[in-house]
Amino acid sequence: MKSIHYFTIAVLVILIACDRRGTHFDTIIRNGVIYDGSGGQPYKADIAINHDTIAAIGDLSSYSAIQTVDAKGMAIAPGFINMLAQSMESLIQDGRSQSDIRQGVTLEVFGEGISMGPLNKKMKKQLQDDQSLIKYKVEWNTLKEYLEFLDRKGISCNVASFVGATTIREYVIGEDNRPPTSEELDSMRLLVRQAMEDGALGVGSSLIYPPAFFAKTDELIALCKEASQYGGSYISHMRSEGNKLYEALEELIKIAKEANVHAEIYHLKAAGKGNWSKMDSVIRRINRARAEGQNITANMYTYTAAATGLTSSFPPELQDGGFGQLWKRLHDPVIRARMKKAMNSNAADWENLYYGAGSPDKILLLGFRNDSLRKYLGKSLAEVASIRHKSPEETAMDLIVQDSSRVDVAYFLMSEDNLRKQIKEPWVSFGSDEGSYTPEGPFLKMHPHPRAYGNFARVIAQYVDDDKDITLPQAIYQLAKLPADNLKIKKRGELKVGYYADILVFDPSSFKDNATFDKPHQFATGMADVFVNGVEVLRDGSHTGAKPGRVVYGPGKKE
Repeated sequence: MKSIHYFTIAVLVILIACDRRGTHFDTIIRNGVIYDGSGGQPYKADIAINHDTIAAIGDLSSYSAIQTVDAKGMAIAPGFINMLAQSMESLIQDGRSQSDIRQGVTLEVFGEGISMGPLNKKMKKQLQDDQSLIKYKVEWNTLKEYLEFLDRKGISCNVASFVGATTIREYVIGEDNRPPTSEELDSMRLLVRQAMEDGALGVGSSLIYPPAFFAKTDELIALCKEASQYGGSYISHMRSEGNKLYEALEELIKIAKEANVHAEIYHLKAAGKGNWSKMDSVIRRINRARAEGQNITANMYTYTAAATGLTSSFPPELQDGGFGQLWKRLHDPVIRARMKKAMNSNAADWENLYYGAGSPDKILLLGFRNDSLRKYLGKSLAEVASIRHKSPEETAMDLIVQDSSRVDVAYFLMSEDNLRKQIKEPWVSFGSDEGSYTPEGPFLKMHPHPRAYGNFARVIAQYVDDDKDITLPQAIYQLAKLPADNLKIKKRGELKVGYYADILVFDPSSFKDNATFDKPHQFATGMADVFVNGVEVLRDGSHTGAKPGRVVYGPGKKE
């Protein structure tokens, strides 16, 4: 009650300082219940916007505005933050970011190991050549230039990015399995410094994928020390989420401690049924590290299926040199025989998602470049193997060769009980690990994971339960303020006077996800209005076409 009392006094001071006859706001959202993002109890109040900023909160019944939104019976909340967005290309195609905006996401964060800069000539050519359904010119070299490119093009959401450790490694070393020389490591560190000064949030890694897999711990510590100097973070798809989960967590904690940096785990999980029992110990270990003064946090998606490439069924040493080398090796009968054996091994030294899924009928095909293969979208690997009269292992290799791509798939790996345990932890935020789409144009040729359309709505629709999982105020805190605090982003993630007006109006009782694995292109419903930087991008559940999104820079940005 004391905090609410001080809040009320502060609001009254602001309002009294205004001339009632002359005060005029751009927008007033009236009659709603405010969940300010702090995790505290909601309260009834109006909220006013001027330009891109929250101008007042309180009883504004005496004040006028150009636009009024009646939020009676609705929750008013800060915009949600997608801690793991894979929309770097989808926003180039369609800046409206509809599948995220309709869930209340107002900031999308990129950089899971790979970032859209820095790029050298070879990397630019590869990025251009590897394009499939979405075509664009690679007109930038640095991460900052890419983010500015999106800003100029026009986007409805805000965007921010980590610089990818994989991208830094490829820029200097390429895709070979070897450590950097001392000179090369100096070059990598310099690239991190430049990215941090340009506004990167920190360093991101994805250590199960070659060539990221080839980076040793000391290399990652060296890069993170540079990010730490600018107040940045380390965020990681850890080296294992299955058989070596404990060891991978210890590596992350070691990196965080030695580099003196905040560390976050991408899409926290215990993958594979044989590893589900590890989650309790993982949570205890993270809580112990936090109690000892280390800032270790995590994000997650709210589904039991992961999604990545079918190439994650193959050992990294057979991917040394990049996808092109793997593609050539898959033509060699001797190597294919080795590959088939490896796919059925419970590997201790690499993350075998084929084995972790437990069965090829738990591997769902989601994405191809080749039109002739899209008839298999939504089918399991087992179904396609049966259609082709080949083993699942041979079918997997054939599909990768024929598509000349990693082939996007979903692996059903996790347990619902663990999802509920993770969501209850107050240091867990949320990320979709997907693009942001609209069910039209080239997106209809994709079969994304339903988390693209439902991950954030699902937090509230499936897991808000005062007695069982988390309360609505806590959920909104974990969706908004927690990630903003972790990323050291100022003036976002909360509803406060003077903060940017990233504001949601929705009905918690009807807010729900509708996307399924069979029919993923279905928008969430129940989100009525979304403001980004004070501009309404969703009105009464319909996109306005407005694109007020901006680049949100990290703490090291040089002005």
